[in-house]
Amino acid sequence: MAEKIKLALKRGASCVGCDIAIVNLSENLLDLIAIADIVFAPTIVDTKYSDLEAMQDGSLTIGLYHGAVRNSENEHLAKVLRKKCQILIAYGSCACFGGIPGLANVSNRQRIFETVYRDTASTDNPDFVVPQVLFQDANKYILTLPEFYDQVYALDDVCDVDYLIPACPPTFNMNMKLLNTVADFVKGKAPLPSKGTIIASEKTLCDECEREKPEKMAVENIHRVHEVELDPEKCFLEQGIICLGPATRAGCEAPCITANMPCRGCMGPTKAVIDQGGSMLSAIASILSITDRETEIGEEEIDKLVSQLKDPLGTFYRFTMPKSLLVRVVQDK
Repeated sequence: MAEKIKLALKRGASCVGCDIAIVNLSENLLDLIAIADIVFAPTIVDTKYSDLEAMQDGSLTIGLYHGAVRNSENEHLAKVLRKKCQILIAYGSCACFGGIPGLANVSNRQRIFETVYRDTASTDNPDFVVPQVLFQDANKYILTLPEFYDQVYALDDVCDVDYLIPACPPTFNMNMKLLNTVADFVKGKAPLPSKGTIIASEKTLCDECEREKPEKMAVENIHRVHEVELDPEKCFLEQGIICLGPATRAGCEAPCITANMPCRGCMGPTKAVIDQGGSMLSAIASILSITDRETEIGEEEIDKLVSQLKDPLGTFYRFTMPKSLLVRVVQDK
């Protein structure tokens, strides 16, 4: 067998669920270890940033970066990982699209600091002291913190990325597909995919969903999942439940749908979709039967329809805000 590859895992603004997804390979971790040495993975083993920085550029085979880029430390380590790795993979929804942390783009740094460090009921901070990038105390000790950015970025906004693996987090089978792809490459059985490939399906989740769907769908009202008794056989949209399946890439094997919960869009859009949220809004408009009479409906009816959509931005852009056409909500500073 060829020499073992060298693998690095690094987190950015992340819940660390993607690290756990690797650990959840369970006994298949032995298959990974058979072909790869994990040389850097702060969540899993005791490695330091200085260890990574000291490695020779290009000496690592694959880097998995998960999490969004929220601060200067995230960006610095992403760029270091890019230099050290021959192949860099955006691993999970946050690295691919900004993910849940990307919803912070509805605000900005100043307003977040005001909320956290001044305005909450549990905060006693009359002088509005906030984290500083550099602080020197009376004894001349210098303390530093990463710079907190004004907005959240996906990985490919700050450095070059070779492949993307979406989902929150990537599933066992997605990880096994990655593992087998790498194993075949290491053994000389097959080349790696072309650069920029999203390692998932090109279909939408609706294309692979086995739930019953009518030829033409029309609903009167939009409900939240706790407001109705869900039929496990029928399409969620037919039941008036927002499911992002029409605007979301397949390949996760639909664990949410199987558990009788609607898709929330963590796989991101397909290549055919420019904006996941916009695509889903179009789908909602079609099932509410207003696409053929857009110029006829009045403001009162529009307000009534919109009021049924609870937190539309957080629903339709839950995982993809930083990579959407919106990118962020403009705020006065």
